[in-house]
Amino acid sequence: MAKLRIAVAGGGVGGMTAALALQAKGHEVAIYEKAGAFGRIGADVNLTPNAVHALDGLGLGDALRATGARSEFRISRMWDDGRETSRLPMSAAAEEKYGAPQLAIHRADLLGALQEALAPGTMHFGAGVAGVEQGAEGAVLILEDGTRVEADVVIGADGIHSVIRTALFGPDAPKFSGLVSWRAVVPRAALEGVSNLDSFTKWWGPEATRQIVTFPLTRGEEIFVFATTGQDGWGEEGWTLPGDIEELRAAYADFHPEARALLAACGEVMQSALHIREPMPQWSRARVTLLGDAAHPMVPFMAQGACMAIEDAIVLARALDAGAGDVPAALTAYEDSRRDRTAAIQRGSLANDWMKQGGNADWVYGYHAWTAPLGDPAPAA
Repeated sequence: MAKLRIAVAGGGVGGMTAALALQAKGHEVAIYEKAGAFGRIGADVNLTPNAVHALDGLGLGDALRATGARSEFRISRMWDDGRETSRLPMSAAAEEKYGAPQLAIHRADLLGALQEALAPGTMHFGAGVAGVEQGAEGAVLILEDGTRVEADVVIGADGIHSVIRTALFGPDAPKFSGLVSWRAVVPRAALEGVSNLDSFTKWWGPEATRQIVTFPLTRGEEIFVFATTGQDGWGEEGWTLPGDIEELRAAYADFHPEARALLAACGEVMQSALHIREPMPQWSRARVTLLGDAAHPMVPFMAQGACMAIEDAIVLARALDAGAGDVPAALTAYEDSRRDRTAAIQRGSLANDWMKQGGNADWVYGYHAWTAPLGDPAPAA
């Protein structure tokens, strides 16, 4: 196996997972991350069994389980009378069926576990990416300060505003979905009398613009609350601002008392817009490829954004390892393995009816990135 020099643009969940998987296979990896350091920002990452199984293969299982919270069930409830329309066993049942549980973990804890596992010197903070160039024998990652990093492979894991995607395929214009999301973290003790706090619960509204999702976080000590409302317009994609909690509560004034109690317990909320992109027909060119949100950003209604980045990372590492030094062919195999699955999940997330009335979750949760066939489209629902 030829040892490859790999430069990763972006040090988030997908970028670090890819680096770990590639380092485990003997490759030389460096990550270039624009942020000066990781702080305890953001709130949650919902890792469904497919993602936990993938991270377990990197030896991260104990660290994830030490701080993550297990959801006992995945429950759908109706907005007005609170009746359940579906209840899917998770936790031990998911571990038995899929090989891993569902875990909700603070984003900072997940990033910390990934960073701790990297080889020393892998992460370069304060290193924003400006572009990429490539030739027949290699690629060059160009940093904002003018530094040129020579590599055999460049991976664009730089998120929804991906510089690498723009360099490969030109600028694109995402469409505002008409939905604004609201996020808050609430101490569990503030929700006395609310049921199903140990489960992932979705309250389905009378129209697609209103829904509330909750699940346990930080060993179950906190509860994450996610809601959406309709809005006519919004500014920049990914723009997050403090939200008006009274505005949010007013939007849900006709919901079931338990649902209203969730919002009543929220102190501060953050608000951001949800944008839509169509699935991309191509992710790679020669020795440069994309993964995660850079390739397939999606609305969060199937809780698969981070999970798809983690799956991408494992499959990409496997494809490069199996490619016998033929990088373009390996990237084609990676892309062919992933494109149909991620497109199906992008579209399913946008449809926003996942498990509302029950159904078979196996095609999502039962996917194993370590053993899925390379070069063959993954089956979808």
